[in-house]
Amino acid sequence: MTDINSLCNEVCAIAREAGNFIRQEAGKIRSHDVETKSLNSLVTYVDTSAEEMIVGKLQALLPEAGFITEEDTISKRGDDYKWVVDPLDGTTNFIHGIPVFSVSIALMKGEGVILGVVYEVNGDECFHAVRGQGAFLNGRAICVSGRPDLSSSLLATGFPYYDYDRMDSFVGLLTWCMMHTRGLRRLGSAAADLAYVACGRFEGFFEYGLNAWDVAAGSLIVAEAGGMVSDFNGGSNYIFGREIVATNKNIYHKFIKQTCLTFGKKNCK
Repeated sequence: MTDINSLCNEVCAIAREAGNFIRQEAGKIRSHDVETKSLNSLVTYVDTSAEEMIVGKLQALLPEAGFITEEDTISKRGDDYKWVVDPLDGTTNFIHGIPVFSVSIALMKGEGVILGVVYEVNGDECFHAVRGQGAFLNGRAICVSGRPDLSSSLLATGFPYYDYDRMDSFVGLLTWCMMHTRGLRRLGSAAADLAYVACGRFEGFFEYGLNAWDVAAGSLIVAEAGGMVSDFNGGSNYIFGREIVATNKNIYHKFIKQTCLTFGKKNCK
């Protein structure tokens, strides 16, 4: 494999190129361009075209790597390396003209993420990280917030759009957060939420029902920015486990304990 830092620079350029295409298409979407994949899960030609663009360029960079992609534009397993791609995280926002949507690209080696890039299109902000080398926003080093407690913390979340079996627990945690934090925000792009935790705009983010392509890149960026990332039980199954908590170190232990208890987890850490 080529030098990991050079590879990261190339991936940032690919994410920006895809983001430029997405930006150009914003406002052009009509009702007949929108397809429903499943309940409340939408896709447009912009999603698939951006993914095809990204996949083609990533293949050229690392031919031996496999892919995990949201729009299934390629079927390639890969034995060691895997690209994890969400070409447009926040499709519903994009369709409705709400300006928070992102390109998310991660590279996994085995079971771990070693490179992550999140490009927030409207802000022209490229967040990136290589494992063990810190996190960056448009080339400048970033770190998570230093706020010391939940009462001064602003949190982000996302609302489930299927998998409603855990809604009572989710609403219970929302209620607890309203009573113990500075507030909650719902942007509609998990990749952007994680990137904003990494640069200190949010103190934390939590959501369930997510896929690997939603969180792989952002979770590495948070960790490299000095944050804590886990599943709702305080464990490491957040890439494929469909639940994630990401916070600064100061609020993590209190927040994960509440999350674990609210969702009825066993052996809370």
